[in-house]
Amino acid sequence: MNKKNKAFSYVMIVLVYLFALIVGAGIYLSLFESLDMWLSLLIADTGATVLVFIFSLIFKNASVYDPYWSVAPIFILGLMLIGQAITPFKIALFAVVAIWGVRLTANWAYCFGDLTCQDWRYTMLKEQTGKFYPIINFVGIHLVPTIVVYACILPACYVATSNQLSENPVAYIFLGVSLLAVILQGTADYQMQKYRKNKTTPFIRNGLWKYSRHPNYLGEILMWWGIGGACAVYNPSMWFLLSGALINTLLFALVSIPMAEKRQGKKEGFLQYKRETNYLLPFKIKN
Repeated sequence: MNKKNKAFSYVMIVLVYLFALIVGAGIYLSLFESLDMWLSLLIADTGATVLVFIFSLIFKNASVYDPYWSVAPIFILGLMLIGQAITPFKIALFAVVAIWGVRLTANWAYCFGDLTCQDWRYTMLKEQTGKFYPIINFVGIHLVPTIVVYACILPACYVATSNQLSENPVAYIFLGVSLLAVILQGTADYQMQKYRKNKTTPFIRNGLWKYSRHPNYLGEILMWWGIGGACAVYNPSMWFLLSGALINTLLFALVSIPMAEKRQGKKEGFLQYKRETNYLLPFKIKN
């Protein structure tokens, strides 16, 4: 097994995810008639995650999980739409989620090295947690993100499986927010890739990165508030499904962004960069 071979690594990742999607779909289809749809979906999602986790152990690389974040929502929403009445909004909803997922997966594929390359955050966690890393690996790196993704896609699944909802123009406005978020995130990722190819300064200071230290994360956060809002307007009594967008925001605000800030903080000139560039939003909030 040559984990340093990029072609081999790509093939292995694709096979792992095909296997995981088949297993997840099989679990869901075997449960949804006897259990609540939400519970069936959660169990299936968790089952697919466990499978990916097992392969991450086999390859000794937790980054095997990385594409799950962008692949799972497309598959889950597509699965929910099977056998349902198709409306213009459902088509638009799936299209936005698919565009987001394909774009983000393409970005992962572009940045992917091979099966020996692991996200620096996972390596750091392994060094910090020692013998407890297997637990951190399963719970923190695999299971928690899966639950966040599951919670984020639930509003879309609700609309996908509801056949008594009338078209609501306001919902398309929220979908527009999500589409703009995809463009924001995609532009930020492209600018970062271009910067890394010809890095001449310790921090990227042009494009969207001139106004925010984390425009890619801002795009990811806005994506799910847009999807959640678009679905919530169809039935305001289901407002609690917006909890997915909230949990996602908290994950970035309390974990992902602070970790990135701590790493950046080790570079010379960070304090000046921090003073001159906004944290997340491209503008300062005045008291």
